[in-house]
Order: sequence, then C-alpha cells, then structure tokens
Amino acid sequence: MATIDIARPHALTKEEAKNRAEQLAKGMQEKLGIVWNWVGDAIEFNVPSGAAKGAKGKVGVTDREVRVEVDLPFMLKMMKGTVEEKIQEKLKALL
Repeated sequence: MATIDIARPHALTKEEAKNRAEQLAKGMQEKLGIVWNWVGDAIEFNVPSGAAKGAKGKVGVTDREVRVEVDLPFMLKMMKGTVEEKIQEKLKALL
C-alpha cells in the first residue's frame, strides 16, 4: 500500500492530462533526480539518490482523474504531511 495516495479530478482531455503529468515528472527529474517512465497510462518513478532517496510510486492518468501514489522510505515518513501538501499544490497548479 502506498504511503501517500491522492486522487484529483480533472476536466482535461486524457492526452492533455498526460502531457501535464509528464511536464511535472520532467521538473521533478531536474529538481529531485527522479527516474521515471511511462507504463501504459501511468508514470512510474523512483528516486535513486538525494534527499528523497528510496521514494517510489506512480502517477496514473484516466479520463477523469490523476492519481498520485508514493511510497516513502522510512526516513521520510515523518515528513508525510509536508510531502502530501507539496503534491496537492503541484496537482492544483497542473490541473
């Protein structure tokens, strides 16, 4: 089970939602060093090094929602609330 599981509805086309999710992944790649790739309609990612090392998850895109699931490593679990807030902010700006 994911440590963080956030679903947010959207009114975009599925392709536009996927494009925006990819833009977000590219930004997180630059900022946090995530490694990501598309698997069907989901971006799967992990963080091999840096401050968020060990985090992994996926961003699933459907016709109606974007769902972010993140497994935080033990050392980051105490920051769960802060991470959730950042994800909510990013999704609000994205969608």
